[in-house]
Amino acid sequence: MATFHQDSRRVYRVRELDHLDWLEHGFGTRAAGEWVDSGVVSLRQVHSAVCHRVAEVPPRPPTGDALLSSTPGLLLAVRTADCLPILIVDERLRAVAAVHAGWRGSAEAVSSRAVQAMAEEFGSRPEDLHVTLGPGICGGCYEVGAEVARRFAAWIPQLAEVAGPVRLDLAEVNRLQLVEAGVAPSRIYQGAFCTCCGGAEFCSYRRERSGAGRMLSVVGITRR
Repeated sequence: MATFHQDSRRVYRVRELDHLDWLEHGFGTRAAGEWVDSGVVSLRQVHSAVCHRVAEVPPRPPTGDALLSSTPGLLLAVRTADCLPILIVDERLRAVAAVHAGWRGSAEAVSSRAVQAMAEEFGSRPEDLHVTLGPGICGGCYEVGAEVARRFAAWIPQLAEVAGPVRLDLAEVNRLQLVEAGVAPSRIYQGAFCTCCGGAEFCSYRRERSGAGRMLSVVGITRR
């Protein structure tokens, strides 16, 4: 488990990344709201594995579920309320990615697709990456049907033969995909947060349905 700490904005940061003085990163809570307000690039999230490289704030949000950049002053953001926010940092090349991983994107391996896209776009090596999995719904709270569960059998083989509803741990699925993509397990950080059973600090669609807000997770390079 990583060491998460909350700053004055009610944003969770990861202590294992605090030594990178050129990096802005954090996972917002309900109270944090829109905790950054300039240089922010967000997505029209569609539960896919589509990745976009950006070098400036575009006139309209691109459609997809992962953003990549190596541009100082640009902040990449995803919004979640049970889906998993994932922040990826290349310490060597100073490149970053923000990923939105719901079950559909996770079934298409959006997190490992982002690792691959960083290699293609920047020359990133998996061994140089730090990856943080932010607050999302836990495996104890997230029940899915057999048809959905079987889509994850490549990473959790016991799901291949399920015939009824099961609990699905999206964080573990994405962790396994990241390891498969070459990221060192010791550089994959996650906390013991659940947006659903973790209380009012977090927005949860499963708990609140149409009344749920969204939480902002951000990563960016402040300087070269």
